[in-house]
Amino acid sequence: MLKEVFWGGIPISLFGLGAFLFFFAFSLYLLLARETASKRFRLGYLLCTVGPVLASVLMLVISLTKLGDVCKLCVGIYVSSFALLGAGILGMIGAQKSFGVVGAIPGQPPPAPPRTVDADATQADPQPWHQATKADPRNVLRGVDEKSRALEPPRGSVLSLLGLPLLLGLSCALPGGVYAASLPDYKPIIKSCGSLTTLTEKHDALVKIPTKKPVQPALFFEDPLCPTCKAFHERLVEDGVYDQLDVTVAIFPLDSECNWLLSRPMHPGACVLARAFLCGDKAGNAREILEWSYENQEELTALGKSGVDKVRAKVVGRFASVETCIDSADTKKRLDHVLHFAVANKLRISTPQLFLGDQRMCDEDTDLGLTYALTLLAPKVKP
Repeated sequence: MLKEVFWGGIPISLFGLGAFLFFFAFSLYLLLARETASKRFRLGYLLCTVGPVLASVLMLVISLTKLGDVCKLCVGIYVSSFALLGAGILGMIGAQKSFGVVGAIPGQPPPAPPRTVDADATQADPQPWHQATKADPRNVLRGVDEKSRALEPPRGSVLSLLGLPLLLGLSCALPGGVYAASLPDYKPIIKSCGSLTTLTEKHDALVKIPTKKPVQPALFFEDPLCPTCKAFHERLVEDGVYDQLDVTVAIFPLDSECNWLLSRPMHPGACVLARAFLCGDKAGNAREILEWSYENQEELTALGKSGVDKVRAKVVGRFASVETCIDSADTKKRLDHVLHFAVANKLRISTPQLFLGDQRMCDEDTDLGLTYALTLLAPKVKP
């Protein structure tokens, strides 16, 4: 939560931790207090148990609709939340019952004294000590005579009813507040990961990707067979960030077939896909080719390991317009210019890399700290 205010946001598990501690403490109190726990306290506790149930239902819906999966630990928490609600209901039911008899049992006469006394025999006491008729402020007349009083829980203060939900909220917020207060200032670090020294590529080797509402210049270094590039691209698209960027792509295959910065291929077949992407720039479908490569990345990676020609056949079979262009000298030369542009900016041999304007986004900020980094490096972009 609050990812735009704090780097990485505040982990939602901290709020759960505060709730767990609250319910542990007050469940222990109910266990020890037993009949002395007031009715209003029990009702306040029951109201508090509704919160975890609502939170569990909400998280279950998110897990099923957004994530498409449910973790085992999460299921355990969901079940526990409903069990906690059941405990709250049982506590209220217990508040409606008597916890001891301090008078004669309604409908039954008191035991009669013995008619004869035998000094050697054990006789029933006609008025045992626990059935004394002395008035007790906790006793409430239940429709029988003065000797038929039942021990009930006290009503308690209204503060118990109102205060417990407030205390639950405070318990949930406290761990998150402590976490937020202890975070260091990440602002100087966000802007410490370098910048472009050469802003333009003089041979027009880079590819412009049209977007809907470009408000921030962005330069991507991507590899079609890079799993991290795929995840980063898909997240930017899903969050609505990609279409707010004025996107330029420097295709950067980590494949020694064409990338002379490498001694061995990290992603065999990436050079073929990179050239197909450059060919798509002329046909106006470069983004389609790049996203198709991401969607079929696992299959293309397997084909690349068994033979680059299989990757070529796959991409040509899908995009027939690139067949005459993909192996041309001009396309290979253009890809070479992209590599020289990376060298001119002294970039590391890694993907993905994102430059907002001329400022490089740190690798850590392309994942957990993305929202926070965007507020500093691209304030016009709203995730």
